[in-house]
Amino acid sequence: MTTRPLQQHHLTAPHPEVVALVPRLIEGEILDLGCGSGRHALYLQQQGFAVTAWDNDPLAVQRLTQQMPQAAAAGITVATPDLNHHRFNGQYHAILAIDTLMYLHPSAIGQLIADMQAATLKGGYNLIICPMHDEGSAGSIAFPFSFRSGELSHYYRRWHIVHYHEQRATWTSPDAPTEPITLRFATLLAQKISIKEL
Repeated sequence: MTTRPLQQHHLTAPHPEVVALVPRLIEGEILDLGCGSGRHALYLQQQGFAVTAWDNDPLAVQRLTQQMPQAAAAGITVATPDLNHHRFNGQYHAILAIDTLMYLHPSAIGQLIADMQAATLKGGYNLIICPMHDEGSAGSIAFPFSFRSGELSHYYRRWHIVHYHEQRATWTSPDAPTEPITLRFATLLAQKISIKEL
C-alpha cells in the first residue's frame, strides 16, 4: 500500500511515545481517543494497523476525513462520541489517550479508564499522556481535569507499567499553535497481563 507522509497531510509528526510504541505492537486494532485531526490515527494506519479514531469535535473529525478521504477504506473508522458519557467495550490491541483526558469532566475519568482497561486485549497496551495539576506553574492552564502526582499510575497498579513519568514538556494548544507553553505531564505506558489482574 502506498501512503503519503504525514507532512503531505499537513499534520504534525506523531508523538515520540506513539512512535516508540509501534515496535511493541502486533497485528490488531488500535483505538485513538481524542484523535483530533488524526496525526496518530493516520500514522498508525500507515504502519499497517486498523484504527478506530474518536473525537467529540465534529470539525476535527471532518479534518481527518478530508486529509485522507479514503480513510474508512484504508483502515480508519471515525466517530464522534462524547467521552464524558460514552461507555464502550471492544477488543483493542492498544488504546491511546494523548492530550485528551484534560478536556473531560473529572467525574468521567475513572469510568473511562475502566472501559479502556476492559476493552484492551490481554497483552495489549494503554498509552496515556495528560497534564498534571501544577499550582506552582505561572503558565498553567485551568483544564477541566488534570492528574495529581501518582494518580494515573495508581489506576494501573494491577497492570505491568512499562514506564511512567511525571515531567515538564512543551505543549502547543490547538487554539494557539504559535504560543507553546511548558506544562507538567503524566505519561504512562502499561501492558495488560494476567499476573496482577483480579
